[in-house]
Amino acid sequence: MPETNGTEADSSGPRPGLRLELQAIDLDRDGHGLARWQGWVVVVPGLLPGERAKVQLQQRQKSRWLSRISERLDSSPTRRRPPCILAQDCGGCTLQHLEESAQRNWKQDQLHQTMLRLGGIDHPQAPALTDQRGLGYRNRGLIPLRRGEDDRLRMGYFRRGSHRIVNLSRCPVLDPRLDALVEPLKQDLDASGLSADHDLSQSQGLRHLGLRIGHHTGEVLITVVSSQQLPALQRLAQQWIERWDAVKGVTLNLQPRRTNQILGATTTVLAGAPTIRELFCGLQLQLSTTTFFQINTPQAERIVACIVSWLSQAELAGPIVDAYCGIGTISLPLAAQGHHVVGLEINPDSIDQARSNADANGLGARTEFQAGDVANLLKETLATCSALVVDPPRRGLESSVTEAILSEPPALLAYLSCDMATQARDLKRLLQPEGPYRLEQLQPVDFFPQTTHLENLAFLRRVSS
Repeated sequence: MPETNGTEADSSGPRPGLRLELQAIDLDRDGHGLARWQGWVVVVPGLLPGERAKVQLQQRQKSRWLSRISERLDSSPTRRRPPCILAQDCGGCTLQHLEESAQRNWKQDQLHQTMLRLGGIDHPQAPALTDQRGLGYRNRGLIPLRRGEDDRLRMGYFRRGSHRIVNLSRCPVLDPRLDALVEPLKQDLDASGLSADHDLSQSQGLRHLGLRIGHHTGEVLITVVSSQQLPALQRLAQQWIERWDAVKGVTLNLQPRRTNQILGATTTVLAGAPTIRELFCGLQLQLSTTTFFQINTPQAERIVACIVSWLSQAELAGPIVDAYCGIGTISLPLAAQGHHVVGLEINPDSIDQARSNADANGLGARTEFQAGDVANLLKETLATCSALVVDPPRRGLESSVTEAILSEPPALLAYLSCDMATQARDLKRLLQPEGPYRLEQLQPVDFFPQTTHLENLAFLRRVSS
């Protein structure tokens, strides 16, 4: 069918207010519909691929136009009623209006297209490891707070494209054991009368409520993020510890700076313990307020099991290097299988936790953790290692890290990524014909149902020097 019926279109081209009839052909990374008109990309929030709608252009952003739907003309067979009543407004989830099987199909297609377009990689991928729960999978939440002009506390995630809170009393993607705490904690903070402003634009005081649970242990850690010390929180913290057996600790994290970084450098205990226990791949871990730990515990265990299995099939003469090791969630399961592992991480607090976790599990003799710049540490460790595991942040591998790998390429390389675009860019440099590696397997894993995010694991084997 034509891209538009030209209800108001003419040869003058796009302009704000222009009304068009468009059909979505894809989704963008925010879950918005994408259509084309006269060579322009038009973003249509709320439209699914295959659906037609009457839209009005609103604003140009570089090579694309933003629009809004005035009337949706048909519905995709994969459209559904979102499980959460706030899904249309809340920016926490972006695909709740799409059936979960269709979400998975779209994500896998995006991975294929991204690898092909940005990496020149046309390689079959294994079926994604999926989480059949769909909801209730998040073991952690950091929820913004603000007290309104009516003196009522509002708590919730931001409306899409803004810093305005969508007020909530429950969140169905949170672990149900955390979700049950949201409303009573909100009521207590509201009744306290404490000022609250998540971005400090109007006042000091409360900023975020943090909830964390050990998926396997059920232990809960509550964190209140504030710009200042608030003595009234001590009484509330003690009440929470006494009210809920699962709550093992309540902490106060101070973040006085106006920044998008939610957590500050200082955390103190208000009641109970500073950490909770979690079992991960059969190992004991301690999780604190600031510990980085995968949001979806069972999926993280599955992907670590894939890495352990793949590396254990080879005869490794030297140690395994785990770059960006965090608190040891990959290093320790590898060590538990008998491998010697060297973990590298820039965050010294994470390294301290990794060492503590290794000792607690009797793995101190088979692990070594080093804090510092990953590229520099790799130059010192790659010459003697037999395999490398990398799990970098969203920006992917720094060029200096890639250069270090290319200068001393280990026989095996496992690359776990939370951003398929940066991973495709990095793999293009590592794989033949320019690089020393051959791609053996792509294993996507869906950590975040109801969102557009997909993590991907690539297994590489060195075939040249």
